[in-house]
Amino acid sequence: MTAGAAPDVWLDLPEKAQRRTILAIARKELDDAVRSRWFWMWTVSFAGLAAVLAMTALPASRIAGAASYGRTAASLVTLTQIIVPLMGLTLGAQTIAFQRENGALRFLLSHPVNRTESFWGLYAGKAAALTAASFAGFGTAGVVTALRSGGGEAGSFVRITLLAWALLLAMVAVGMLISTLAHRAPSALGSAVFTWLALVFLGDLGLMGTAVATRLSVPMLFFSTIVNPVEAFRLAALATFASSFDILGPAGTYAADALGAALVPVIVSSLLAWILVPLAVAWFRFTRHQDL
Repeated sequence: MTAGAAPDVWLDLPEKAQRRTILAIARKELDDAVRSRWFWMWTVSFAGLAAVLAMTALPASRIAGAASYGRTAASLVTLTQIIVPLMGLTLGAQTIAFQRENGALRFLLSHPVNRTESFWGLYAGKAAALTAASFAGFGTAGVVTALRSGGGEAGSFVRITLLAWALLLAMVAVGMLISTLAHRAPSALGSAVFTWLALVFLGDLGLMGTAVATRLSVPMLFFSTIVNPVEAFRLAALATFASSFDILGPAGTYAADALGAALVPVIVSSLLAWILVPLAVAWFRFTRHQDL
């Protein structure tokens, strides 16, 4: 289908052929990402910082076991909530906007593929590349942590890794949405950085300031926390290894008392919504607007 043709949702092809088309586009996007210096910059930076945090969070000679793991995990959660959203938003925002500017998107759509297949292939490829980058960081930190404090907390470490993966998929989805809304690649990148600042810094500081100024109730504070995907990740990740919910603050303590064992599933549902809703809106815009 050409860029100027009417956007059909699926070609009249067997389901296996549609999957093969999406996978082919995803593989190409993955190959392009691996050849990008940005990909290796993020991968090396995240893996290096994660390894440094795992080595310096708490010297193994002073304290070991669960306490050492808790210190390392808390440091890793803090690193993740800063680096992973920046990775997902910036690289996701460049996916469609950059390819539209350099003509790669027009070339892709000139082949016998439709926009739905193109969209999901681009998302899957970008998500796979960034998943590899984030898992490299967590794998490095996991090896260092296991050597220093043993493997007794491996289950909690895996759960934090999966939560970080969900956050990454959500941020790539938001980045893709930004990419469909921006007219130029620099605008998409700037919007992605602003969104990152809003979610990571302005959201946290603004929430604290609003809670103090307006005397926000604890239930509303919890709701305001979980609607921010970065804060939702932090809350769920800390809950996986914290021996006491006091570390989660008043919102986390309230949530633990009100929800009990359902706390983490509720927060994970918030992260899933941040994956599905932006993707649905981005897909709708990409398939319905011919200027993309």
